[in-house]
Amino acid sequence: MGFNIVLLEPEIPMNTGNIGRLSLASGSKLHLVKPFGFNLDDKRLKRAGLDYWKHVTVEIYEDKDEFFLKNRGEKMVYFSSSSTKDYCSIKYEDNMFFIFGKESVGLSKEIISKNFDKIFKIPIHSQYIRSLNLANAVSIVVYEGLRSLK
Repeated sequence: MGFNIVLLEPEIPMNTGNIGRLSLASGSKLHLVKPFGFNLDDKRLKRAGLDYWKHVTVEIYEDKDEFFLKNRGEKMVYFSSSSTKDYCSIKYEDNMFFIFGKESVGLSKEIISKNFDKIFKIPIHSQYIRSLNLANAVSIVVYEGLRSLK
């Protein structure tokens, strides 16, 4: 049992390192789609992922076109704070792909418009918060998925 965690153009190495550790802990595979805002040998990435990083199953793509072509036909859901559908309403399935945008702007308008019916959000109950930290958001979704499959 596990999922596919997809980070489109991640910018912050510590988030990616934490999400890598989460991937390993949850039995999930991590997909990283370039361009990155850091190098994969960045010590901040390694520090956040601790000594677990070498055990994380990671697939790297040169761009989003390569990712979507290679994984065409897979069950995918997307996450954006602009959605109206709650992540708890997802019908989670083993091996599902969870797509997250980059930290600064989230998913592109193009991806949102092409996948509008498959976009979900994590509710935020404060007018002062635009979005959650990416690593926290991924954790919430992955563990809700694991809970629902149990």
